[in-house]
Amino acid sequence: MSDREYLSRPADDRVGILDADGRVREGATVPDLSDDTLVDMYEQMWYARHLDERLVSLQRQGRMGTYPPLAGQEAAQVGSTHALRDDDWIVDQYREMGAVIVRGIGSEYLLYWKGHEVGNEWLASKHVFPLNVSIGSHLPHATGMAWAARLQGEDTVACCHFGDGATSEGDFHEALNFAGVFDAPAVFFCNNNGYAISVPRERQTASATIAGKADAYGFSGVQVDGMDPLAVYAVTREAVEKARDPREDELRPTLVEAVCYRYGAHTTADDPSVYRADVDAWFENAYAEATPRVRESREYLRELRERHGDDALLRDE
Repeated sequence: MSDREYLSRPADDRVGILDADGRVREGATVPDLSDDTLVDMYEQMWYARHLDERLVSLQRQGRMGTYPPLAGQEAAQVGSTHALRDDDWIVDQYREMGAVIVRGIGSEYLLYWKGHEVGNEWLASKHVFPLNVSIGSHLPHATGMAWAARLQGEDTVACCHFGDGATSEGDFHEALNFAGVFDAPAVFFCNNNGYAISVPRERQTASATIAGKADAYGFSGVQVDGMDPLAVYAVTREAVEKARDPREDELRPTLVEAVCYRYGAHTTADDPSVYRADVDAWFENAYAEATPRVRESREYLRELRERHGDDALLRDE
């Protein structure tokens, strides 16, 4: 049996490291990250949020087309991408701007292709696939990339980000089934934000968790607090290590379910007040002030600065 700290947990045992006040939970293991990396993660989450708010504003002014806001999911995107090597492939859906930012793709390049009539492309040197709009159709691409890497004797991993709605698509089953049968080194990262446009998770599946679906394919499934960047990093890191170097009793793929919340609309063409007004009323203050888990990350960095006396760790400005 595997003794991995996170992947050996039951699918309904959600992994979390930071509590609601931004402090490390009692008994939680903090991943071994340098101060520079922690600050980078924090800055990238805030940059993603700031750019996201700016793009929503530009769309509302009629200066750009339909846009899918990412607010509430930046910790999942940034934390999971930091767990990868630079030569690992990222195969993303349309809301994963945070992952692209971590890979060093600047806002100018990103916005040029978001506004181009023929679609979009990223630099091949960044190992990022073009963002996918058709729901779930990129999952088989990720499985294919992972399997190809194994056939060629490479130790690269493919990480595929998608939403909970994609788990209702046939491509989800085909990709995970193939990955399990052929032991492809892939991490299937589901951003479960609670809604597939307007359809709540309980109308998507009768499964207790999305992570539990991994059992049907013979490999690990784990649920994590998707608004806790440290927990996301730790879980994804363990999944990547297993994909690269599995033990005798393990298959390489992993299904990660990152439970988060989509603060904004599905896209700027959507009106979420029609289907979740009561829930949004509960979240409206958090959205106005900033994502709680992003704020927690700042509190964690402040605590480190106070402990170590390093004023360079996090500047107030």
